[in-house]
Amino acid sequence: MKAFVVDKYQKKGALRLADMPEPELRDNDVLVEVHAAGVNLLDSKLRDGEFKLIVPYRPPFILGHDVAGIVVRAGSKVRKFKAGDEVYARPRDGRIGTFAEFIAMDEADVALKPKNLSMEEAASIPLVGLTAWQVLVERAGLRKGQKVFIQAGSGGVGTFAIQLAKHLGATVATTAGVASTDLVKSLGADVVVDYRKDDFEKVLQGYDVVVNSQDAKTLEKSLRVLKPGGKLISISGPPDPGFARKQGLSVVLKLVVWLLSLGIRRRAKRAGVDYSFLFMWAQGDQLSRITSLIETGIIRPVMDRTFAFEQTNEALAYVETGRAKGKVVVKVR
Repeated sequence: MKAFVVDKYQKKGALRLADMPEPELRDNDVLVEVHAAGVNLLDSKLRDGEFKLIVPYRPPFILGHDVAGIVVRAGSKVRKFKAGDEVYARPRDGRIGTFAEFIAMDEADVALKPKNLSMEEAASIPLVGLTAWQVLVERAGLRKGQKVFIQAGSGGVGTFAIQLAKHLGATVATTAGVASTDLVKSLGADVVVDYRKDDFEKVLQGYDVVVNSQDAKTLEKSLRVLKPGGKLISISGPPDPGFARKQGLSVVLKLVVWLLSLGIRRRAKRAGVDYSFLFMWAQGDQLSRITSLIETGIIRPVMDRTFAFEQTNEALAYVETGRAKGKVVVKVR
């Protein structure tokens, strides 16, 4: 099969289009014919080597974290899916590889594709949808009447998280440029801060939850918009001791992670707020609940551009510019 491969960790290194063996099917796996694959900043960070200590892969490996396609074979212990089912997923860490013609995934990571979405639209959902769900529902426990600040509202996670937060009954603030203001308002944003003109920490106060997806400076400023007892949840780092425990990292790496997040955890404690890092995980049951929200029209995908499979490197470069409104997808079939 054709696949885009990382030959070595290298900043902005090109992926190689290679002939690779079809993936091996385990007892709990479904083999999926890939029709479309979402492109994420996580892909470029992984290729650059930013996560090689905590999510190690041995090059050469196939990149890609989002998929929509059709089940062609099911393992002997698979009960949820059969050949011919249209599915979508974010395969679990250690078994990624959606920039390919086929992928084998544990059935626990997979959900039936929303009936009202194309393959390209469905491929845009899993990683950002699960990230938003795990931050707002699982970690924050966001409730009706609360206030949440979601940074970078026109990005992949932002466009999904704004819609989910509004569905949960929250007041939503976000940052966006002038060109994206109408988009984020149409998704449900109540307060839009023009990040080029205004400083969000001077505009926003008394928030219950902040979803941080930006740099260390923005993370620091985010503390000041939260009320005492609020939650600062970062999806861009630094990782915290809770993450290190969950990943089962070595004693040395646990110490490294503890030191990396020490400063922000201390400042959060002084401000009376809770800091945590979330690295989203594969979860088919959560994705099925997201499917229901999409099929009932509560959440809609926001797409920026679709690239041909042969243009996967160009798609990755476009995502890295940070200019995409919503998601970027590669059409494989």
